[in-house]
Amino acid sequence: MTLQELEYDTTHLLLKCVSGSQAYGLALPHSDTDIKGIFILPRRAYYGMEYIDQINNETNDVMYYEIGKIVDLLVKNNPNILELLSTPDDCILYRHPVLAQLRPEIFLSKLCNQTFGQYAYAQIKKARGLNKKILNPVAEVRKTILDFCYVFEGQGALPLVAWLKKKQYRQEDCGLVRVDHMREVYVLFHQSQTDRKLQGITSSPAADEVSLSSVPAGPEPPATVYFNKDGYSVYCKEYRQYWEWASTRNEARYKNTLSHGRNYDAKNIMHVFRILNMAQEIAREGRVNVRRPDREWLLRIRAGEFLYEDLLKQAEEKVHHVDHLFKTADLPDMPDVQRAEEALIGIREELYTKSLDQHHV
Repeated sequence: MTLQELEYDTTHLLLKCVSGSQAYGLALPHSDTDIKGIFILPRRAYYGMEYIDQINNETNDVMYYEIGKIVDLLVKNNPNILELLSTPDDCILYRHPVLAQLRPEIFLSKLCNQTFGQYAYAQIKKARGLNKKILNPVAEVRKTILDFCYVFEGQGALPLVAWLKKKQYRQEDCGLVRVDHMREVYVLFHQSQTDRKLQGITSSPAADEVSLSSVPAGPEPPATVYFNKDGYSVYCKEYRQYWEWASTRNEARYKNTLSHGRNYDAKNIMHVFRILNMAQEIAREGRVNVRRPDREWLLRIRAGEFLYEDLLKQAEEKVHHVDHLFKTADLPDMPDVQRAEEALIGIREELYTKSLDQHHV
């Protein structure tokens, strides 16, 4: 089954909703419209070898889950799926009556403390990652091994690039010989000291290791070189991550981050508090409130009205508060897996033996 087939023939559609910021009541004029839903596989596909648990488009802003995966995620108290079943009525485009057997209250448990908390921490980590990238941009011109090599001079060290310039040497005309028992320490020779062809210090701008040469005993090395290999490895990783992020980042969100001058992804931080507040409501009220009663405050966070450090401190305090609430909440420790399985079996039996038989499924 494909997305096109599901949308063309809605025989197997169980739920179709507008989700995300529209459902939360947090949409801005430029916000996308996300669609999520639930489907049931045709009986032959379910019994056979064509089981598909998820259908989505390339950008993942349209996504449908098979009913079996939905129930599996519900018993794991997955925040996204609990939200999906609690979608406000004005965002529900289609809902099959059979889903009355999957009321979210059946599945709510103290496990939500962990799953919503993990979700919140993931958003905090995401925001911190962006904060680091904004405050520490990586130059587009990539550094090479030469930028991480140093020549011993007296009681200090001189960058190899500066030493080569002072000596008027080209790195291609130099050769390194490893110093035994010393990690990443080499003696350096110049081509004028030997008839043997030296290999240079590095073979290419993207090389991960220095090049080694064979130099016969005799000539005195004009320099001893240390290669900060660990520093170079860290730099290469950060360079790759930064420019992968730069090439795929959401420009509208990035420009918004820069415009409010706080240097953090305000949308991610907003979702941290939305998730934690939802967890707090589950512990206190035993229900999932998708449409946010704290809309105005959340939008102030998204607008960048608060300091990053203050928000993180508040988030950490709220995590501890939510944890305390769940310890005393009137909720089971875990969802009733047997009850969930019976509901899933009942839904499949009802749809496979009645409604869908009429469509030769």
